[in-house]
Amino acid sequence: MRDLTKYRLERSAEFLDESKMLLENGSFKGSINRSYYAIFTAVRALLAEKEVDFKKHSAVISYFRREYIRLERFDKKYSDYIGDAFRFRNNSDYADFFIVSREEAETQYNNAAEFYGAIKNYLENLGNATEKISSADT
Repeated sequence: MRDLTKYRLERSAEFLDESKMLLENGSFKGSINRSYYAIFTAVRALLAEKEVDFKKHSAVISYFRREYIRLERFDKKYSDYIGDAFRFRNNSDYADFFIVSREEAETQYNNAAEFYGAIKNYLENLGNATEKISSADT
């Protein structure tokens, strides 16, 4: 599962890079989409660590909120970040005439970058704790 966790975290970073490039090139809807997938894939990296996964995006989000926000492993603002990103992505992908401003795309990118950093830090600390436990057992 560590390989899957690592892979998903790397994919999340790639989505974040794509979001920034799209933002810089004025493709705000594309940037919003990639920002959402950076967050979503980072959450799936957490789920891989627990050997859990779901087919529906809403189930992944619900699990994250229940197991990580409610239990205060992450600040409540990350629940808002993923909820906002999900709504923006759905509107930008499916709603006719939905307009995305540069400011909205920048906010989504900044939230995604912060979210990615928080999950990466959490997983690194989790890995360090696991290594310390394994070392103590030997």
